Amino acid sequence: MKRSVALAAALLAGLTSVGSIPGTAFADGGGPGHHDDRKGGDYHHGDEGAVFVQTNKAEGNTIRVFDRDEDGRLTNAGEYETGGLGGFTIGAPLDALASQGSLVYHKGMLFAVNAGSNTVTVFRVEGTKLHKLQVVWSGGLLPVSVAARGDLVYVLNAGGEGSVQGFELNKGRLSRIEDANRSLGLHNGNPPAFGTAPAQVKIDPDSEFVLVSTKGANVMFSYEIGRGGKLSRNPVISDAGNTPFGFTFDTEDSLLVTESGANAVSRFELEDDGALDQVGPSVPNGQQAPCWIQRVGDFFFVANAGSSTISSYRVDDDGKLELVKGVAVDTGGGAIDMTTSDGFLYVQNPNAGTVQGYEVGEDGSLTLVTTVDGLPKFADGIGMEGIAAS
Repeated sequence: MKRSVALAAALLAGLTSVGSIPGTAFADGGGPGHHDDRKGGDYHHGDEGAVFVQTNKAEGNTIRVFDRDEDGRLTNAGEYETGGLGGFTIGAPLDALASQGSLVYHKGMLFAVNAGSNTVTVFRVEGTKLHKLQVVWSGGLLPVSVAARGDLVYVLNAGGEGSVQGFELNKGRLSRIEDANRSLGLHNGNPPAFGTAPAQVKIDPDSEFVLVSTKGANVMFSYEIGRGGKLSRNPVISDAGNTPFGFTFDTEDSLLVTESGANAVSRFELEDDGALDQVGPSVPNGQQAPCWIQRVGDFFFVANAGSSTISSYRVDDDGKLELVKGVAVDTGGGAIDMTTSDGFLYVQNPNAGTVQGYEVGEDGSLTLVTTVDGLPKFADGIGMEGIAAS
């Protein structure tokens, strides 16, 4: 079993501390939810919805809202201020926050990280309209990822030592859970370097564990969720491949993890104690820097930032992970974060300043149905990141 329990200091001692950029001010702060199942998902289209894009602008973070018609096409429906600032990691090639899940839709609510001001904004979603309900301290520095399930919300902070902060969601407002702030012990600066910043936080489908992927340490942290959302003092720490980045669940107790350093995807079994056991070998896709992973029906799509391509995977009936297409589509714009809505896959392309929408066929094929432009392009180390859909 590839794991080590409560040995974070030893595993992470080799990480390099990175100081903050001179002259950049980072405040110290203050003050979709569906059931994952390997046999789930369908390809029926017909409903309308919305797609939300986080601009992550340093001078003031905003959310662009797009109306989605039944054919997957997007039209502009407005822009809303979060009340916070965008942020970045040092040395990011095109994904400023170096994370998955920085914008999350859950139970009619939208959660957006304000990495530059160490806060999280809560919106109520009414069709294509957003109503700002709250701006709350993230519990740490440089929040980059949010996980929500039921009435629990956890925020991953990437700056400094890195941390996870838990919140209870009640009537559209977040309340800090006092015994749910845990340091990751990463010894980073603020902002952290792109390669050593933690990448994603997620709650398992049974709401038993909070999992965090760490790129520089090549491990996954698993914190047991206790009564009222409290987190265990010591995480279970498991080897998770070469530079683990994004992950999503395949069944209730197995997950797929992108290995951005190995240009591959791996499948892991989540054990009863929170440890991860790898199932079969890692499966490479022949592309560069696979980081984000999004499930649509029986297929798992991986955004390869270094190749500007999307790869497709699936898990067969015997639980074997297999590559369907190394290049399911070439986005041409530096593909990063993705979301899904009613059988459509939407991809952020920060170099091009676009979002592309693809219809997913029953065989996993991708057909371009919409492109929206005019979004902030990646420049001077910062750009848009974060996409979600209703």
